[in-house]
Amino acid sequence: MDDSDSLKAREKLADTVYDRLRTGILRGEPPPGAVLDQRQLAESLDSSRTPVREALRRLLQEGLVEIGPRRQVTVRDFTPKHRREIHYLRGALEPVAVRRACEVMEVDDLDRLRLDLIKQRRAAREGLNDEFLDLDERFHLRIAEGAQLPILRAFLGQLGGFVRVATLGAKRPPEILDEIVDEHERIVDAIEARDSDTAVAVLEHHLNRCDYSMLRRRKEAVR
Repeated sequence: MDDSDSLKAREKLADTVYDRLRTGILRGEPPPGAVLDQRQLAESLDSSRTPVREALRRLLQEGLVEIGPRRQVTVRDFTPKHRREIHYLRGALEPVAVRRACEVMEVDDLDRLRLDLIKQRRAAREGLNDEFLDLDERFHLRIAEGAQLPILRAFLGQLGGFVRVATLGAKRPPEILDEIVDEHERIVDAIEARDSDTAVAVLEHHLNRCDYSMLRRRKEAVR
């Protein structure tokens, strides 16, 4: 193996470790506040410490982990103030993506959105909560991708991770999940019709519903 192949192999391994750690954090494994020990992570992931160190560096940049008071890396928890800010930012940024998508999104992108909605409705009805949330996050990111706004897509990807952690443990009855998919479908219908006002109105209602559990946790914490 030459130097180029060796570098690619190391980068691929680092990406795999990062993806596994990030997915675990978004699903509460480990939970917010947990200490992430490099040696233990390397053993559990069957990896050396170097890819783990690189993955933690990326997660630190992304804001999903932080340095604790003893210089330990911990899974980030979100305060009531953080949750409120996340809600405001989503409300400010996602309509930009939706309005632009109404102008430039192509048919293939719309087809991919509709295919994901079929999968998401099945996940809702079968009680596959993690799969539902993965598809929910991907839905919002696909809109930014179809809107051809890569910088905004990166911001929304980071916010999506924050939302997942901030709403860990929230109860989501199947009927609510079905309604969320209905709202997604109405957003896609409006984008396809190039009706930006309707698309944004449905999105804003949708975000208020989806962020409700996060904001409710904030209010309970303030009491």
